[in-house]
Amino acid sequence: MSFGTVAVEKAEGAVLAHALTAGKTRLRKGTRIGPEEIALLIQAGIGEIIAAIPAPGDLGEDEAAERIAKALHAAGIEAKPGSTGRVNLHAASDGVFVVDKALVDALNRIDPAITVATLGEYTAVREGQMVATVKIIPFCVAGTLVEQAVAIAQGKEAFAVRAYRARVAALVQTVLPTVKASVLDKTAALTASRLARSGSTLSREVRTGHDAASVAKAIGELSSGNDLVIVFGASAMCDAEDVIPAAIRLAGGRVERVGMPVDPGNLLVLGFVGGIPVIGAPGCARSPKENGFDWILDRLMADIDVTDADIAGMGVGGLLMEIASRPQPREADAVRGRAPVDIVVLAAGQSSRMGGSNKLLASFDGVALIRRVISAAAASRARSVTVVTGHMAERVEAALDGLDVRFARNRDFATGLASSLKTGIAALPRDSAGAMIVLGDMPLVTSEALDRLIDAFAGQDGRPVIRATHDGERGNPVILPASLFSQVALLSGDTGARHVIETSRAEIVDVEIGEGAGLDVDTPEALARAGGELSKA
Repeated sequence: MSFGTVAVEKAEGAVLAHALTAGKTRLRKGTRIGPEEIALLIQAGIGEIIAAIPAPGDLGEDEAAERIAKALHAAGIEAKPGSTGRVNLHAASDGVFVVDKALVDALNRIDPAITVATLGEYTAVREGQMVATVKIIPFCVAGTLVEQAVAIAQGKEAFAVRAYRARVAALVQTVLPTVKASVLDKTAALTASRLARSGSTLSREVRTGHDAASVAKAIGELSSGNDLVIVFGASAMCDAEDVIPAAIRLAGGRVERVGMPVDPGNLLVLGFVGGIPVIGAPGCARSPKENGFDWILDRLMADIDVTDADIAGMGVGGLLMEIASRPQPREADAVRGRAPVDIVVLAAGQSSRMGGSNKLLASFDGVALIRRVISAAAASRARSVTVVTGHMAERVEAALDGLDVRFARNRDFATGLASSLKTGIAALPRDSAGAMIVLGDMPLVTSEALDRLIDAFAGQDGRPVIRATHDGERGNPVILPASLFSQVALLSGDTGARHVIETSRAEIVDVEIGEGAGLDVDTPEALARAGGELSKA
């Protein structure tokens, strides 16, 4: 392939490097120039273009990416069609991502034109989450390079998602006079929640004295009929002969590892009794925040063996976020309390494509669309809901009568989206850690989906942008951290949160929430397909 300036009359077969307008026709970047395009360009008085000119044997970027992606053996992963030289690969189920680093490195060493990027090994993933991408950098690439990549990848498992297998687990908690029953109750509830992400359940809990004999007896009883036994000690493990490892041996089992190079999580114990894993949980596992216990639990639930050597290799990347309140448990609500999320619902638009009707007042099963959306927002765990109104403000506000929301009137709504976003952010409490921007015309957004975004924000200490996705495609709502509020104040016209996100250096965390992230109703046809009916009034 060659690249540079090409005379239009000689450009047939070339690939346009930069978008341009020929008369009333917009030719996009990547357009293959044919006789029709040449005629348009000449008619528009354009004599030269910047383009890539394929050489004999070159493959287009999409075809090249698709061939490489197809050659990669990737169990539990689905590939999307190629677009702009990229094939994205997504998890087909919840599970743990594994990757052959040497194979990926070999592909990336072929030529800079060919790139393969993946998540880190052993990342816990959700169904639909993007786990890898094959990207061709130029518009065309030599077919020989693609064949080289195919030969390297053929017949080998480059990466995979090991699906979780639902298990039945039992819980042992030792008791000392210093441990409150409420702490034990909350630990049991949080452990059940951790198990639920793999579809697993907690069958039984036993509370014993904090001594090896009592714990060994409980482990022996529970190792029959359960797939996993989890033990929380009332006092932290401090030696390989301490209560929990001693109890595993006393129950006839073997101790695989005492301690791990992951912090929080150092004081974990892993053993086996009759082939059943027994995890001595570190005290930090009483917190919902990620720690070494999660790493071990997820791998076991995905049928990935965990050995002493595996745990010894977890040190690089094992320095996780600190849990400020260790060794006491921290509740998820407390995390949210330190990073409060407030919702801003944008409901000021003029519904310009609806033929005079206000789409926010359209009926969905007898309920106004805006009330449907606000009800979901109000039922979420967000601290507050602020609704920005403008066009038909009185009618929109009347449709929300009785809901626990605040209103912020945007007098400049006709100027575009930016004014509504600025009005909403300005109305938030001064200690807001993040603003979830919700569009008023998204009928499938649920409170559960909003809570998923809030949990992701809290889990990252309220620092990154959280963006909803559907099937790997970006959508709405988004959570903007407070660090970006000042950039919102600089917006104008019809620009919104996307502009702030794309021009900032903030980390972006995508969270799959399903179809609701991508469905809004901008036209009467879209609204009807979604099950809505425009008001005749």
